[in-house]
Amino acid sequence: MSVRAILNEKGHNVVTVTPNVTVHQAATFLHDNRIGAVVVVDPDDQIVGILTERDIVASIAKHGATCLDSPVSSVMWQNVYCCREEMSIATLMEMMSKLRARHLPVEKEGRLAGIVSIGDVVKHHIRAMEHETEQIKAYIAG
Repeated sequence: MSVRAILNEKGHNVVTVTPNVTVHQAATFLHDNRIGAVVVVDPDDQIVGILTERDIVASIAKHGATCLDSPVSSVMWQNVYCCREEMSIATLMEMMSKLRARHLPVEKEGRLAGIVSIGDVVKHHIRAMEHETEQIKAYIAG
């Protein structure tokens, strides 16, 4: 199984912002969409950063509430770890664990193709285990 299977199940839609959006606006997007991260893209849809809830909290702790008026570019992670649709789910899980990343954008030909979260991976893994259990039961039953 690959990242593509997760994207085919959940969809390729990603909430994105541009680097000049304020941290407050990005926080509103996170809240309104009930998500934990937004991908920051340039006009060509190329990934230039990622902003998570943790980044916003850290910025508030460090700079106070005034950081909410700052552009996302001043708070976002610029060194974004990405995965590809062809990557196996086992490799994806290992990568997320090693990097302690809860969200990984999916990159295809230099452009944003989707995003996977640790929740998506766990959900997919549970479904695969349930399917395998059903196959084993059917085999035993005969």
